[in-house]
Order: sequence, then structure tokens, then C-alpha cells
Amino acid sequence: MPQQALIAGGGIGGLAAALASARAGWQVRLYERAPAFSEVGAGIQMGPNVVRLLHGWGLAEALAEVAAFPQQLEVRSAVSGNTLGRLRLGAAMAQRYGAPYATIHRADLHGILLDAVRQEDVTLKRNHTLSRFTQTADAVTVQTPDGPPIEGDVLVGADGLWSPVRQWLLGDGPPRSTGHLAYRAMVPQAGLPEALRSSQITVWLGPQLHVVRYPVRGGEWLNVVGIVHGQAQGDLDNWDHGTDAAELRAALAGTCAPLQDLVRAIDGWRLWALCDRPPMQGAYQHALGRVALLGDAAHPMRPYLAQGAGMAIEDAAELGRVLAYALDPALDMPTMLNRYALNRWQRNARVQARAIRNGQIFHASGVMRWGRDASLKLLGERLLNLPWLYGSP
Repeated sequence: MPQQALIAGGGIGGLAAALASARAGWQVRLYERAPAFSEVGAGIQMGPNVVRLLHGWGLAEALAEVAAFPQQLEVRSAVSGNTLGRLRLGAAMAQRYGAPYATIHRADLHGILLDAVRQEDVTLKRNHTLSRFTQTADAVTVQTPDGPPIEGDVLVGADGLWSPVRQWLLGDGPPRSTGHLAYRAMVPQAGLPEALRSSQITVWLGPQLHVVRYPVRGGEWLNVVGIVHGQAQGDLDNWDHGTDAAELRAALAGTCAPLQDLVRAIDGWRLWALCDRPPMQGAYQHALGRVALLGDAAHPMRPYLAQGAGMAIEDAAELGRVLAYALDPALDMPTMLNRYALNRWQRNARVQARAIRNGQIFHASGVMRWGRDASLKLLGERLLNLPWLYGSP
């Protein structure tokens, strides 16, 4: 009988884990607590480290149909509008790292993975809440509120920032508020003035804020994100709602006219309070016994390196490699999951730490802002290119 992998969470990380585990020869059951498999409308940047994995899973054609592949990333001053630095993407990135840099609607990436999972022998359960697990040397058993216990060989917690599986496993409390608020919007480019449309990634850096725009859906839509300093009020677990972006426009009052024009031209903003956890401290935060954590459940990170979804997909790929070896009955499961944890935690910790540092650099003021701008003008692509990130795993 095939070994059984139980996966909590049907988002991008959970679906990637299901796909990798099924292709490793495991029987997979995935449990999603929402009544439908879906993702919210936000964009994702994917470096070549991530796109290379998706191509390796045979998803290149599906990705090409829905993603955009910008030719350039441009960094500008939010105050003056002047260009500070550029990074060549497109063919230059593909030649350097074996895959292009892509930008994609989160729902489109989710759909690609869901279609791929449905072609495998994976059991998908919607509207299905897990309430607790127990584990022994031989199995992990998950409790459900309304049904019988579910037994498997491995439980993978891919259930996001507010992961119940993490709390059952580690009991280390909720994520922390970063003090940053993200305004996100996505609009058809045809509905924008010509001067505001774009086929590249543009990042404006300003004191205590930054704004990024990039194309998605083959370039037909534009994703715009503005991040400012501010504290959210109320229940952060469900802190996602519509807004008129008045506070974002107020924060941009001292910035260049093209940036203000872009924000004013867009309706239908949504507002998120950004939360994270400190960088991972050890392999135990990725796996203990027969239970593994993946993606935001293990290492929620700030968006200043554009690698949150990417690290979840990398986790899934490594989990699949380890589970393929774990089919050998001579190898015990806790040891194999520990190998997964050892192979992932330091890279994820580095990305978490670098994302925090990038946020400080992006939002710098005073002498630090002057030094940032001067360094970008002098070194440009040498600073923006990240071989340690894009060339691995």
C-alpha cells in the first residue's frame, strides 16, 4: 500500500506539496477548510529559482499562457521620479539562471497548480477542518470535528500565516505585526492612460514607503502595491478589506507626480496588515517527528524580496525529493523529514532576514536614503542581481 501524506491547506504551498508528493509516489489527501479552492486577487513575482522548478514539473506551457515576463526591473526615487538602477530580466535572466523572471496573478498560479494536482491521484477535500493531530513512531493521526480520525504516514502543515498545525506542533503563538500596511490593486491596462501602463517592473522607493507595479495576465492587467508604515486595528487574522486608499494617497503627498497619478487612477484597492515571524532559528521549526511545516506556516516573510510564494514552492520541491527517498522501508520517516528541514531552514532564514533588511533599505530616510540612492546609481545591476537566490536551489 502506498504511503499516505496528509496535507493541511489548499493554497499555493499546499497544492505544490500535493503535486510533488504525488509525483514522488505517495498517496496524497489534501484538506482545505474553505468551501472552494481559490486565491485572492493579488500579484506574485517569481524569480528564476521558482520558475525553473515549475518548468521542471512540466508547467512551462501553462505558465506561459497566463504569466507576464518583464524585460526589466527599474528602481526609481519616489520623491524625484529619477531612475536609480536597473536589472535586466527576460533573456538575460534566462541565460544566466536557466529560467526567466515572471509576474503572475496569484489566482492564475493557483489554478495552474490545481489543474496539475487534479491530473494526479490526489484526494481533494474542501470545507474540511482539521482540529488536532497525534503522532506515534508508526503514524500520524488527524482529528476532525465531525468525522472519524484520519491516519497517515506524514502530516504537512501548509495552512498559511495563521497555521493551526504550527500551533499544535510548536505552540509558539501568533505571528507578529510588522507595522506595515499593504495597499493592493489590480486593473486592466486598457482602462489606464497610456502613460501609466507598463510592461516592466517598476519600484519607487520613498521615506517610510514604497510602491511597485508590474504586469500580469500576459501583460493585459497591471498589479500595483503600495506599502506604508502604519498600525492595523482589530483582528489581524481577518484583516483584509476594501479601502478607498485615502491614507495611501496622503502618504504619497510628497512624491513625484507620475506616482501620484498612478495611484489616483486606480479604484478598488484592498488593504492588508503585514505580519511575519522572526527568521527561522533551527530545523525543528520545519519538521518534528512525522509532521512538517511548509511555506508561510513555517517561515512567513515580508514581501521585500518577493519570495514568499517562491520559498513555499521550493519547500514543496524539496519535500517531494525527500519523500521519494522515504519510500525505502529501511529509512524511518522522522529522519527523512528532518533531512527536509535541514535542507531548507537556513535558506528560508536567510531570505526572511534579507527581506527585513530590504524593507529598511526601501523605506530609508536621511543619510541612509542618500547612501542607498548613490549605491544604486553607481552599482545598479550588481546590487539588484542576486545569484545566491536566483541560482538556487
